[in-house]
Amino acid sequence: MEAILRSNRVSGFRKHWSVAGKPDFAWPKVKVALFVDGCFWHGCPRCDRPSKSNLGFWRDKLTANRQRDLRVSRKLRRDGWRVLRVWEWAVGERRTLRRIKRAVGVTG
Repeated sequence: MEAILRSNRVSGFRKHWSVAGKPDFAWPKVKVALFVDGCFWHGCPRCDRPSKSNLGFWRDKLTANRQRDLRVSRKLRRDGWRVLRVWEWAVGERRTLRRIKRAVGVTG
């Protein structure tokens, strides 16, 4: 993801900035936090491939992950941050990059 951001002239980010949830990328000056949610660990509806063993454990685990994501996003928003969450499969898509650029104030 870092290479994709840099190749699209998006800079000024910090990796794993020390705020709630430790976003994958943060732009502290403009208070934007970007989380790249892994499809397996966050239960992507598009890539839904649940584990075939220990179903109860994994269902509970993914539910807990989603609940934590909501709590973290709410906390950051209360603290004045703009929170972006993207699925790992969408990282290099044009619309995702436009959304990130718009949020951090990159033109062009």
